[in-house]
Amino acid sequence: MRYLSILAIVIALFLSACGGSSSESSVSTDSTDTTEISDTSDTSDTSDTSDTSDTSDTSDTSDTSDTSDTSDTSDTSDTSDFVATDWTEATHSNDVDPNFDEVFEDNTVKRLDIVITEDYWQDMLDDMTSLYGAFGQRGNTEFSDEDPIFVPAEVFYQGTEWYKVGVRFKGNSSLASSWQAGILKLSFKLDFDEFEDDYPQIKNQRFYGFKKLSVKNNYDDDSMLREKVATDVFRGSGLVASHTAFYTVYVDHGDGPEYFGVYTLVEEVDGSVLDTQFSSDDGNLYKPDGTAASFASGTYNEDEYVKKNNEDEADFSDVASLLSILHDDTRTTDAASWRENLDAVFDTDVFLKYLAVNTVIQNWDTYGRMTHNYYLYNNPDTNKLTWIPWDNNEALQDGKQGGSVALDFSDVTSSEWPLIGYLYQDEVYKAKYDAFVQDVVDNAFNTSKMQALYSAYSDLVEPYATTEVNGYTFLSNSSDFTRAITELNSHVESRAAAVSNYLSGQ
Repeated sequence: MRYLSILAIVIALFLSACGGSSSESSVSTDSTDTTEISDTSDTSDTSDTSDTSDTSDTSDTSDTSDTSDTSDTSDTSDTSDFVATDWTEATHSNDVDPNFDEVFEDNTVKRLDIVITEDYWQDMLDDMTSLYGAFGQRGNTEFSDEDPIFVPAEVFYQGTEWYKVGVRFKGNSSLASSWQAGILKLSFKLDFDEFEDDYPQIKNQRFYGFKKLSVKNNYDDDSMLREKVATDVFRGSGLVASHTAFYTVYVDHGDGPEYFGVYTLVEEVDGSVLDTQFSSDDGNLYKPDGTAASFASGTYNEDEYVKKNNEDEADFSDVASLLSILHDDTRTTDAASWRENLDAVFDTDVFLKYLAVNTVIQNWDTYGRMTHNYYLYNNPDTNKLTWIPWDNNEALQDGKQGGSVALDFSDVTSSEWPLIGYLYQDEVYKAKYDAFVQDVVDNAFNTSKMQALYSAYSDLVEPYATTEVNGYTFLSNSSDFTRAITELNSHVESRAAAVSNYLSGQ
């Protein structure tokens, strides 16, 4: 009995020690340091992930700046042996079609959380410093030829986690300008299986069927609507273009979630756009950038006809044919033959419709002023290069650097921008363009329709836009947003008048 009593005491002491250790561990894992974001933050219980689903309900905007942590990433932040517990076929698999209704919903502002370890965040900042100089210091005006680095991060949406997602900063002038102005509201690119070789658990990981997404910061747009509205108009005109949606973005890089502001989520062309808006994605996809993008005579440069697929195949014959035919002497000696040959390699109907939309809505940061911000896709169904618009945050305004081009292109030098100048000089193509211009103002860019859209979108976005935080916003104050919406409404009226004057003068 004496030995039994001693044994009982030993067991009791052992259990007590275990219980004390467990209690101490639970205290350390439950405590979360959350940084208060100005007066827009609600840092309540950052260990509860259930709150994230509530932020998609735009009927109650009182929680627009809720910085509740959407995650407990302690098991996946730095280890490779994690279990993807949230993985389902519908949300993470590549065996499903892209869910546009879920990801690109028009009538709401959804929330996206990005969680990056402190070390990886510092790597991203150090990389930006090497590319663009010290944060908050203007100086280097050259765009870097290198993309910022990808790092693995966790992405959370409505209480569900996506694992080791490739995240990097993205952009050219918008990225450099924001960084040098000391504004951390930078655009992001998400690639959901970028790190699948390092983490087999995420092989072919998708976000509701999407492999890649752009998260754009609405740079130089106080309304925060232009990227989405312009793309809506392109799509409403029957053109191939990305889907878009409004999101608030929160980033946790070690001190709890910080509100980075209102962003526009944009579908990537070299992903689901080709997969869903063409019968095949096998054709060459180009994103021209540089002098060759003008298609002016003598500018052929394969390095500037940047291939986004089929990179291993040194086949640029399609863009070479377009350049050659465009400048062929038959343009002035036998216009019918020239058109026939051009139509065989280039979808001129698509381009002329695009040109009408782009010129009516005024979008200066693209072909006609700048040698970038469009794609060309060799559609396998037609074997014709097809124009796809891209990057529209500078649309719906008079513009800079010469401004948006005139409806009659009187301010465009044909030899410098021959896809505009030469086609407009041809009477058959000009007639098609004029008809498309009329159609744009009658339908996709109709004044009353657009003003109703501006009203609906601004009502959605305003609570989130006007609570952006200093250092993460391009607004000086909330009145900037209101003024920008007023300008959009005036702009669509002025464009209707401009089109009327242009067509009546023909």
